[in-house]
Amino acid sequence: MTTSSKRYTVTAALPYANGPVHIGHLAGAYLPADIYARYLRSTNQEVVFICGTDEHGVAITIQAQKESTTPQAIVDHYHKLIHQSFKDFNISFDVFSRTSNETHTKTAQEFFLKFHKDGKFKEIETEQLFDPEAKQFLADRYIVGTCPVCAFEKAYGDQCENCGTSLNPTDLINPKSALSGAIPELKKTKHWFLPLEDYQKDLEKYILVDHPEWKTNVLGQCRSWLINDGLHPRAMTRDLDWGIPVPLADAKGKVLYVWFDAPLGYITATQEWAAQKGEPDSWKKFWLKDHANEDTRLVCFIGKDNIVFHCIIFPAILMGQGEYILPWNVPANEFLNLEGQKISTSRNWAVWLHEFLISFPGKGDILRYALTATLPENKDNDFTWKDFQSRNNNELVAILGNLINRMTVLTHKYQNGLVPEPGTLHVEDEKLLAEISITAKAAGEAIEHFKFREALSIVMDLARTGNKYLADQEPWKKINTDPDRIPAILYTSLQLGAALAPLLEPFMPDTAHKINLQLGCGKHSWEDTLHNPRFLISGHPIAPPVLLFDKIEDDIIQQQIDALKHRKEEIEASNLPTLPSFPTKSKPEISFEDFQAIDIRVAQILSAQKIPNSDKLLELKIDTGLDHRTLVSGISQYFSPEEIIGKKVVVLLNLKPRKIKGIMSQGMILMAEGKSGELNFVTADAEPGSTIQ
Repeated sequence: MTTSSKRYTVTAALPYANGPVHIGHLAGAYLPADIYARYLRSTNQEVVFICGTDEHGVAITIQAQKESTTPQAIVDHYHKLIHQSFKDFNISFDVFSRTSNETHTKTAQEFFLKFHKDGKFKEIETEQLFDPEAKQFLADRYIVGTCPVCAFEKAYGDQCENCGTSLNPTDLINPKSALSGAIPELKKTKHWFLPLEDYQKDLEKYILVDHPEWKTNVLGQCRSWLINDGLHPRAMTRDLDWGIPVPLADAKGKVLYVWFDAPLGYITATQEWAAQKGEPDSWKKFWLKDHANEDTRLVCFIGKDNIVFHCIIFPAILMGQGEYILPWNVPANEFLNLEGQKISTSRNWAVWLHEFLISFPGKGDILRYALTATLPENKDNDFTWKDFQSRNNNELVAILGNLINRMTVLTHKYQNGLVPEPGTLHVEDEKLLAEISITAKAAGEAIEHFKFREALSIVMDLARTGNKYLADQEPWKKINTDPDRIPAILYTSLQLGAALAPLLEPFMPDTAHKINLQLGCGKHSWEDTLHNPRFLISGHPIAPPVLLFDKIEDDIIQQQIDALKHRKEEIEASNLPTLPSFPTKSKPEISFEDFQAIDIRVAQILSAQKIPNSDKLLELKIDTGLDHRTLVSGISQYFSPEEIIGKKVVVLLNLKPRKIKGIMSQGMILMAEGKSGELNFVTADAEPGSTIQ
């Protein structure tokens, strides 16, 4: 249990500014980090809580290509969206910065130049894949092909999103450039490599000897890299046109590798925070060895996919620079699944934070509670909408909300809404009051060991104990049989209710605030609950009872389940390729007999209408010259129903029928897809039924 004051820099992994935040992100890093930072502040520690958007790297340029815009427009849009989502969700960052600002660029380039000046880079000429049509080198994410493990046809050069296997571009079957569809060629290029093997012994001591208390999953990944594989040089530069330019005369067209650049964002964000405070040098005591002390701790919250970068590459960079402290702990969570399936942004299989906050206004604390109760701390865990409903109805409403409501109702009914003078407390009263400090100590120790699920459970058990106490004491009966006992019962209950506020605040800040308003007890710290947790003075007025939580009905939850299912069905059923989508140069050869089996004809669209609960799909009635039939086509984003009625189109008629959104689709309209993803009809000046030869 933290008693003496320490200094903490708490960081949460910088989210890529290429899309919104979903619940997997929250469970991986941001919610645990916020709980930890709030707890530290409430125990009188010196804390700065740091985050910001990571705005460089291939992910940004790919998103810009998808949305037919510029990388700068992408990062500006998503930085604003992500920042606002975090604020609305009560993530209490002291600063939320971005890696595209001038301070970050300057600092990252200074780091690079120091390594270069000190001779700590190796200049190595290598062969890398090059797009002969786009005339540029390809980062791993710009190479797509078939996964050799699961045969998924849209695997990236660094990872298959279908099966999760880490890949090299040369592992892919039929690799193609995601820029042009061309087959990549190997071409020589020079880069600056960090010889990680030079830091092998120092990293082994730092991780395996000095920090055996780190989480098992973190130590396991690090041990695999260090012991099983051994460290090797890793390029700290890339051939890209988006990123921080390498500050050397002979490095035109090269930028800093995102994992050299991004972790330094924690440092530059702290510098930004210090400048905003009007104390521009105060950041140094959180980061620099000469200004920090032995009680200065850097804690980096991440998801398991970032373990290697934060535990090996980032510390190696800090070791090489020489002036900075190293992470004291890197608590990494596993993955959160959704309804039994891996969260996938490309398949839209996710619960997006900003959408949740719109659908459930004022209920951010319920999501915080449900996620904390299911955090994937030691293994992958699963979020379901039914569990979310159950957590709200059976725990928050029935236990916590019920306790606060009962004690306030009884106080207004039997004590005129005033905290009573207790008189002599019985043994059971003193025992309940003592339980507050016991709970604070146990839950605090769990938080300090990054066991947030356990900590929340301990605090909720105190609410359960409060409910049992009221049920056992039965003040509604004793008002008739032993009225002198009522003041002590309600006094004890109210003190417990008031103490729940600071204990819940790291997990559910809005709820803690509501309890404070309800009981009028003012804001108290976690530290206060350890010592003399009797916050209410006799005679103090209690506000009229107001429900903390409302039940969430089945139909509301079913709407969310249906919406999730519809989004998935829409992407799977749509004729459009799953994003990211890129033109391909050519497909495998087929025989003339194969071609003869294809029945492609001219048809005319007779009617068109949008399919309910779908953003992409249209139901079309067409005249094929042979019959009238129904097609489902994923073109609603590009064409309105009204503008295509009467249009002559080219249709593949003998495609096997399939049911889409409950409608049997008998064929497929052929479309031409441009490089920017736009769709155009393939047309023919002929009568319906005319065959395409």
